[in-house]
Amino acid sequence: MVFDEFLNKIDEADKRAQVGQILEFIHEAFPELEREVKWNQPFFLNEGTFIIALSVAKHHMSIAPEEVTMEKFSDRIDAAGYDKTKGLFKIKFSDKVDWELLKDMIAFNIEDKKGYKKLWR
Repeated sequence: MVFDEFLNKIDEADKRAQVGQILEFIHEAFPELEREVKWNQPFFLNEGTFIIALSVAKHHMSIAPEEVTMEKFSDRIDAAGYDKTKGLFKIKFSDKVDWELLKDMIAFNIEDKKGYKKLWR
């Protein structure tokens, strides 16, 4: 898998499995997305433009879909109980993953960035 090296750097097996589950979910739901590691983070791209990325900290995963998407889904992120910043939200390893939220954010980015030629908005 494209992200094996990234996953193997996560020391705790349960956290590695959770991150792997999210990466696999995204790949299965959106197989057309390109998978790359950039800046030591798993990225999903569509025709070269950024769709979503993930990073790992000690107690959480950060999901970064870009600021426009964070604004659009702000209420749903809050309803899921996730902490957020301007450009990302955090899923604690003890939290339940809101799969529909994740899927809807990615679908929004794919549609919203159709024809976009730069990496970032």
